[in-house]
Amino acid sequence: MSGGVVVMPLEWHWRPSAEPLPAQAAVARGAAARALHARLLQLAPEQQSGLSAMAGPDLLVVVGDADALPWVNGVAYAGPVHEAPGLWLPTVEEPDLPLDLIARSLQREHPKRQPLLLWPRPAFVLPLDRLLPLSAALLARIGTHWDCTRA
Repeated sequence: MSGGVVVMPLEWHWRPSAEPLPAQAAVARGAAARALHARLLQLAPEQQSGLSAMAGPDLLVVVGDADALPWVNGVAYAGPVHEAPGLWLPTVEEPDLPLDLIARSLQREHPKRQPLLLWPRPAFVLPLDRLLPLSAALLARIGTHWDCTRA
């Protein structure tokens, strides 16, 4: 081995949050993502104002003020962690390691992609830097993308 630095992966587990985070994002996968998409299509343009969204295969994330986030069965919520800027977590779960340590580790892995949503099940890290303002056009693009990936 050369004189390089060896970085060991962090070992940690999820636990219930000592204090729930304020919700600023709705996170939905699978059938819940489709239901959330359908619910967003029902919103009037003034209700969509202030919301942003991004989607992937079977995933939909909507960000905005807590009282503007829609609810559908199966949706979960996330929010930013004040003691670890750039890190977003589920509102009711947290890692069992110091959050600033988790944030620094993730920021090393994703140096140009902030903020980062860390999700427990299924486990993923999602950069939230490509959110787009919610609109009928964006929802149509998401629906078309999902229809094409199912075919």
